[in-house]
Formats: sequence, structure tokens, C-alpha cells
Amino acid sequence: MADATGFHLKGSAPERYEHYVAPLMAPFVTALVDAADLYPGATVLDLACGTGFAARAAAAQAGPTGRVAGTDPNEAMLKVAVEHHPRLYPDIEFTAAPADDLPYPDATFDVVLCQQGAQFFPDLGAALRETARVLRPKGRFAATVWSNLEASPYFTAQLRAVRQYGGPDAAADFQEAFHAADRLTATLDAAGFRPITRRDLTFTITLPPLRDHVPGHLSAIPWGRTITETGGEEALTRAADTLRAALPADTTAFPFTATLVTADR
Repeated sequence: MADATGFHLKGSAPERYEHYVAPLMAPFVTALVDAADLYPGATVLDLACGTGFAARAAAAQAGPTGRVAGTDPNEAMLKVAVEHHPRLYPDIEFTAAPADDLPYPDATFDVVLCQQGAQFFPDLGAALRETARVLRPKGRFAATVWSNLEASPYFTAQLRAVRQYGGPDAAADFQEAFHAADRLTATLDAAGFRPITRRDLTFTITLPPLRDHVPGHLSAIPWGRTITETGGEEALTRAADTLRAALPADTTAFPFTATLVTADR
């Protein structure tokens, strides 16, 4: 049985994800694509593509002679991805599929990208073995995962709100997403990737006004859904207020850190 990603969104959440998560992802997506050393004509897979942030950036680099595909088990996320990708180059091929059961022949892609998805794979080993299968010899895998939660005031405040209104299990899941870098590098090694490199990236990101952004962003992630399912929309509103109250009132610019991992097949 194939494993789906542990990052589940439904209803209108995928559209909100596209809108509210984009500011956080933008500089990390750029760094991810740069680390992949893409070139015109490259064939690229965006693994656990969500609403297509990395796929769109990769398509701009691969150009009209390239091929870009995106897979995600969440069909609602893929629907948003299709709606939002620009028509400046050939269509990106979005397909519903889990990371450990990809619908491609062996040695299909020059590069596989994974932007903030690997930490949510229920079976990371199976996903990376499947990644190795669809990569061509000497092909590159590049991924980012969130890290250094303690150095991110925004995420630290978000954890406080999740713990208070979503409960200890939701808080534990939230924290686990920030401790995936070591597991990712070890699993890549076990899957036969060489060489493996990693480095931390920190960007200071200016968010939209927090009064609107905080509740919107919280409603667009799985832990916000847990809060709503536990206590209703009122609990989500209180959680957003708690998050905003824990942040400095005079700024919307915050540091965020992710670990960028690259490896060759």
C-alpha cells in the first residue's frame, strides 16, 4: 500500500495555502531550484508539489524544451496548482500520486525537487528509494525541510497557539516537522545517494499585515484544521490572537530557517 504524505488539506484550505504560504516559501524555493543546477531542457519532478511553488520555478529554468512534472497525493492541492501555473512555457504535468509509488518509468528525470515535503512522508525510506528509481544516473535530488524552530519567532509563537488550542498531539506533530534534516540525510545515505550535502538557510521574510495574515495562514495548515476540529472556528480565532500577541507589535519581518539538502544518485 502506497503511503500518502502526512500533510493533509481539504475544503478551501489548498487555495488559502497557495495565498498565505507563498510569502514564506518564496526565497527557499529560489534557493532550492538554484541548488539543483537546472538548465534549459532539463526534466524535473516536483515531489509532494502541493500547489506547485517549486514546479513553477523549475519550469522557468527548464524552459520550453524541458519537462516538469509535479506529484502530490492531495488532488485538491493539485487542482489549485493547475489553476495557478502560468502559461509562459509548456504545461506542467500534475499527477496525483504518493511519494513511494510514482507513475513514471525508471530513469525519467534529471532532477527531483522536494520543497518542505520530506518531513511529512510516512515512509521516508520508501519515498527516497522510489526517487532514486525515477532519477537518471548522476541525477540530483534537492530538498528543503524546516529547521531551528527556536530561532524563528513566528513559528515559536505558532507552536504556542497550536499547543494551547490544538492539544499536545498536534503540538508534537508540529515540532516533529522541524527535526527532519538528520533523518533525511541518513535515509539518503541508506538509499545509496552520494555525495550528500546540507546547509542551513536563514531568510528574513516580511509578511503581509499580521491581523489578516496570521488567521489566514493558520487556517491553511493541518494544525489549524486540528484546532478547528477540536474547538470550532472560535478556537481558531483565539489561536490566531494568541499567535499575534506573542509577536512583536512593531514588525512584520521575521527570520525563518530551513535546511537545504542535495544528493546525487
